[in-house]
Amino acid sequence: MTRPWIPGTPADEITAIARTERLVIALDFDGVASPLVPDPMAARALPETVAQIARLSALPDTFVAFVSGRSMHDLRIITEHSDDSPVSLSGSHGAQYWFPGEGEIAPADGTDDTAAREELWAAARPIIDRYEGAEFEPKAFGMGVHTRRADRATEEAVFAEVDALVAERFPHWRRRSGHRVLEFSSRNEGKDAAIGVLRERFRATGIVFAGDDVTDEDALRVLQPGDLGVRVGPGESAAALRVDGPADVASLLAAIADERAARPE
Repeated sequence: MTRPWIPGTPADEITAIARTERLVIALDFDGVASPLVPDPMAARALPETVAQIARLSALPDTFVAFVSGRSMHDLRIITEHSDDSPVSLSGSHGAQYWFPGEGEIAPADGTDDTAAREELWAAARPIIDRYEGAEFEPKAFGMGVHTRRADRATEEAVFAEVDALVAERFPHWRRRSGHRVLEFSSRNEGKDAAIGVLRERFRATGIVFAGDDVTDEDALRVLQPGDLGVRVGPGESAAALRVDGPADVASLLAAIADERAARPE
């Protein structure tokens, strides 16, 4: 059962995860590290979140990662991610990875779907362009349709038309929907895959994952005893704790950092 956490209040779950031997903190970006904004590429992490990520990354046996549906190219831009960053990245819902000291890792399955992706782009763009406020987002393995600038009637219409296109021409592609966005991908990985990769990569004894959308539930459902799931905002969730928004995520990270810095050696 998901229960609310109020910043500044103690929580056994936070104390326990902060004391784990090797901790991974994995965060969705949009709606978690950053508020949701009309222009997807204008999203940036809150300054207080950036500060807490820096604190956590400097602690022993503590690893921070962003796990996002964004393609790696766009994720590096919005996270303001540099080549010497200590923060790992998982993009395209667990199909792409970047690790400190190693850089970007090629997908395990090297299947080239470029032709199909470009065929979809060519067919979908004219549809999306007809709807005021709807925006096309190219992705490494597919595409997204954003409607944060559109009204709900427009969103329903453009989603229906794009859904029909993909069902007819790319029926096996994975469909995902979220906050004012519809996505399609030629790959089947989900954020659950990213949790498994991060767990193995860093030999984690505990993982914190925070997410705000339907696609984040894939990750929250595979967390294990000793992990901590956090839902940001409303909605049914497998998470243990719920916070209201990105500002509370920053407070949560600060609480974990405080507890972890004070843990006995």
